[in-house]
Amino acid sequence: MEVVGKVRMIDQIKEVGSNGFRKRDIVITTEEQYPQHISIQFVQDKVNLLDAFKPGDDVRVSINLRGREWVNPQGETVYFNTIQGWKIEKLVAEVPNVSSDVPPIAPPDAFEPAQNINEEEHDDLPF
Repeated sequence: MEVVGKVRMIDQIKEVGSNGFRKRDIVITTEEQYPQHISIQFVQDKVNLLDAFKPGDDVRVSINLRGREWVNPQGETVYFNTIQGWKIEKLVAEVPNVSSDVPPIAPPDAFEPAQNINEEEHDDLPF
């Protein structure tokens, strides 16, 4: 799955617990009729992927949905969902691919109009 939008915020790397678990959140604002602010979490070795990005960048984030169950001290079962990112890429406007061995096309106003066109002149072109 993917989320496409503009980077709104990138949080600092946080270490959780004593086992060295690392996480970092990014918020992406979608560009649709009703924009959504989607919080995506990167974990462990993926937290450094966010170093190359800044607020305002247009990005595509590959995600997985994660869910877990937890029973609180009162015996109630609670469910949590996380959107976990594993890949992020910057979107750039597409530029037409112009080959250097193709001569440029002159704009229409670069040619002078033909003078004295006579429809009766014979033209031997096959088309």
